[in-house]
Amino acid sequence: MASARIIKRLAGFASALALSASVLFVPASAQAEDLSTLEHAFDNALVRQDRSPKVYQSSFEAQLAALTEASQGRIGVAAMDLSTGQTVDVLGAQRFPMASTSKIAIAATFLEGVEQRRWSLTSQFPLMVAVRSAANSTPVAPVQAGESMQAIELIELMITRSSNPATDALLAAVGGPQAVNDWARRAGISDFRIDRDIATLVRDDGDVDPATVIDYRDSATPLAMVQLLSGLYRGKWLQARHRDVILGAMERCKTGKRRIPALLPENAMVAHKTGSLYNTSSDVGIVWTPEGRAIAVAIYVTGQGSRLNRETRIAQLARAIYDGYASGAALPRRTALR
Repeated sequence: MASARIIKRLAGFASALALSASVLFVPASAQAEDLSTLEHAFDNALVRQDRSPKVYQSSFEAQLAALTEASQGRIGVAAMDLSTGQTVDVLGAQRFPMASTSKIAIAATFLEGVEQRRWSLTSQFPLMVAVRSAANSTPVAPVQAGESMQAIELIELMITRSSNPATDALLAAVGGPQAVNDWARRAGISDFRIDRDIATLVRDDGDVDPATVIDYRDSATPLAMVQLLSGLYRGKWLQARHRDVILGAMERCKTGKRRIPALLPENAMVAHKTGSLYNTSSDVGIVWTPEGRAIAVAIYVTGQGSRLNRETRIAQLARAIYDGYASGAALPRRTALR
């Protein structure tokens, strides 16, 4: 009954809110009257988060809220001080396309198998090279086996250069998307799911605009990604030497120079993994201050008119988070919710 009343109200101001098993359509605009009612219904539909406080408790809160203003596309952010657990987020519990940021979890799943002696870092697997096919023509995009490489080389390519054939090689080795989802469940990470291999994800990309539509396929929340980063950093799921395989590759990441690292001080260290699909750009990782403070960060930006604009926004948010924690302005969760 409550859901029906919400949809009935929304119908008077905006496009109807269409819900399906995997996709939530978000109204792009609304009339000015009764805006507070619309906002409440909108947020209830989008994971029931409260909107930003009208009066901010700090300039840090206000800056985050301004940088995540969503008139040109949804923006989700979460960050955690890994020594104190102090967390801030904006739309932190809302789903965003993971794109290639999911590759961190794929690496963790494979390395769990190494620790279980199912395979080793020197085990060889063939690259899975995508074969051209029409979008949505088959449930799974066709691939063909390419050069065989050691697992440690595949992980390096997957993380540092975001190689899709290397990713699908490791994904096939662990048993496909469901194996990664099973690992996430065992790790206690909810609000995370992989539905397709990378070849299929890329081939069928563009059907949904993430700036205005929430597609639960191949998605996660910023808070879930921060949980993933936090657990890896703390050695919660992997032995230190295997954790360092992932974090070391993230430190050597070649993609996303205009994203998290772009505006940080030169003496800050960054280990990160980027993601890009149609109308969405993302970057997740760990930032270390010169004093050794480690901050996990997950930033997902949609819309904004261009990829360059999205990357600029990621860089601005990363710097605001860095400065907020460094100054002590960050507050215990949660802050600047919208």
